[in-house]
Amino acid sequence: MFKKLVATSVATLALGLSGTTVFAQDLNFGIIATESSQQLKQQWQPLLDELNRQTGMKVTAFFAPDYAGVIEGMRFNKVHFAWFGNKSAMEAVDRANGEVFAKVVNVDGTEGYYSHLIVHRDSPIKTLDDVLKNGKNLNFGNGDPNSTSGFLVPSYYVFAKNGVDAKTHFKLTRSANHETNALAVANKQVDVATNNSETLAKLDKTLPEKIKDIRVIWTSPLIASDPIVWRKDLPEATKTKLKNFFLNYAKTNPQEREVMAKMNWSMFKESSNAQLVPIRQLDFFSKRNKIESDTTLSADDRKLRLAEIDKKLAELK
Repeated sequence: MFKKLVATSVATLALGLSGTTVFAQDLNFGIIATESSQQLKQQWQPLLDELNRQTGMKVTAFFAPDYAGVIEGMRFNKVHFAWFGNKSAMEAVDRANGEVFAKVVNVDGTEGYYSHLIVHRDSPIKTLDDVLKNGKNLNFGNGDPNSTSGFLVPSYYVFAKNGVDAKTHFKLTRSANHETNALAVANKQVDVATNNSETLAKLDKTLPEKIKDIRVIWTSPLIASDPIVWRKDLPEATKTKLKNFFLNYAKTNPQEREVMAKMNWSMFKESSNAQLVPIRQLDFFSKRNKIESDTTLSADDRKLRLAEIDKKLAELK
């Protein structure tokens, strides 16, 4: 599945960016596909316009049909900095020469958000236990494989910790972005889906008639707020301009605050790759649970693989 996503994303890159000459001050800003590209462009373009005005750089928004497209764009130096979730940021750091330099702060001042499982308000499903007991009768809307709240967090807390394989547990499983999953639940196209508190808060403003048909049945522990990641090999002068812009944006300017408020954020705060450590731990724990339950492995092979993961987990502490 991942290979297919990457192939699609690389093809998109080839079509959309072939022949583009990237000069020292011409940058592409990647925006992960949490919603439709049209909706995301409306939210981000005012910020990018101001970034261009203040820094004198030419920054263009880059959209892909999936998270992998933005990761691959950064890997091939077609995306120079980007807004990611923590899971996709981890992939960008590991595979695309990325580095976290900032993170968002919520409109209420908090620095995190939550993963959810959602159902239609009229659904007989009331709890996570109902989902676990009745999976064979349910259609499930999973998140993008590189999504933190739509995939990684529920994969561990909902499924791995309960010994459930999401790919085989349900009558039908399909993957989509947060907005699509929310609307699929509201329109009764799926019975249960992953989502997050940020997307539901946005939809409460843009599509309140749909949000009233959605009910949350499970909430995760707090997830660190979304990071902004740049390629480590950007010129230091460019990094300085970007960091100064993001760390000062919306601190005092009312118009900038309005732009951020539409995304349910208030400002940006300095951060680093250290914020990804809990996500790495979750990723390793999920892999560990899968190995422990894999009956095709020999005892020696299982022991060896678990030891490798335990070593990596120890290194993170």
